Amino acid sequence: MMNQEEQWLLPDGVEEVLPGRARAIEQLRRQTLDLYQRWGYELVFPPLIEFLESLLNGAGRDLERETFKITDQLTGRLMGVRADITPQVARMDAHSLRRSAPSRLCYCSSALRTRPAVAGATRLPYQLGVELFGHAGSDSDLEVMTLLLDTLALAGVANQVVLDLGHVGLFRGLLDACDLSDAEQGQLEDIYVRKARVELDAFLAERDLPAPAARALAALPWLAGGIGILDQARTLLGDFPGALAALDELAVLAGVLDARGVQLHLDLGELRGYHYHTGCVFAAYLPGESEPVAKGGRYDHIGEVFGRARPATGFSADLKMLAARTDAAALNGILAEGSLQDAGFADKVSALRDAGERVVLALTGADNDPQELGCQRRLVQDGSRWVIQDIS
Repeated sequence: MMNQEEQWLLPDGVEEVLPGRARAIEQLRRQTLDLYQRWGYELVFPPLIEFLESLLNGAGRDLERETFKITDQLTGRLMGVRADITPQVARMDAHSLRRSAPSRLCYCSSALRTRPAVAGATRLPYQLGVELFGHAGSDSDLEVMTLLLDTLALAGVANQVVLDLGHVGLFRGLLDACDLSDAEQGQLEDIYVRKARVELDAFLAERDLPAPAARALAALPWLAGGIGILDQARTLLGDFPGALAALDELAVLAGVLDARGVQLHLDLGELRGYHYHTGCVFAAYLPGESEPVAKGGRYDHIGEVFGRARPATGFSADLKMLAARTDAAALNGILAEGSLQDAGFADKVSALRDAGERVVLALTGADNDPQELGCQRRLVQDGSRWVIQDIS
């Protein structure tokens, strides 16, 4: 049995959110969803739990180890608690909405993961995101990246953010020139993700690859920095049309963002989300943080398993992490000292609330400390009138 102290313990990676932080998170949630609505994005609410085979279909397969499994007591089938919302929204576009025009969808809901992304991180992200389905050009990539930057501006961190930018098509364009098995491609991908230079050199030395491809594969993971590295990459990748096409897409996006004053870091060997990303990938980092505050990219085949592989791009963020550097607006309330049994008092309280005021009732016999209740004014009776006074 648990002792009394253990009854208050929460599992690792699971946290409660107290009023001050909850207020900051909720304020930012409302601001961001209002922003997305102005951009034409429609709010959706994917289910928290689904049958496992549906939840882990397609791109969701990468989330198998992060997904909690439970047994449905009605059917006996396995269900999963979502670890990421993006695949669910892709299914909604492909299967439930089936529009011909581009779909702009947004969401903000909790997810649950079996383990944190890094030690000490949450397993309960409050996932905020947008997805744009039905357009394959750079215009839609730029739209969601601009919307991400506007989201970061609402959180008050836009000037601190470094946007990490890459394109998985660079790596794929090089693989097209190499006769590698699926297992070898997977091994090379893992080496790239870990940026293991010694292992990469050994991998390439053990295989008879075309010299230009081997040279490019050896250099690509370390082509990182400012926008100037694009010229180096163009020389390196000149023999690979697929990689050059990806580089052209990346150059367009980087050029626009750089002209707008965005702090860019290009990483041409970045393979984040390689299994389902098909184009540009990006992540926003704050100073001192090892994990991105938001990330996204293009994933044109995500709806294929649902019968409709529309092009898609989007981003997601943990709203709790975004709001961590923002302060909630100070509470500005009125302590109402009266009884709801008094019709005049009740009418006055209702009128104040209808006008947008925060009114807290002073309960009989309670310690109605104005400071603890977040009140700087009080509603008191003055003869036949109810008046508002400042609390000194």
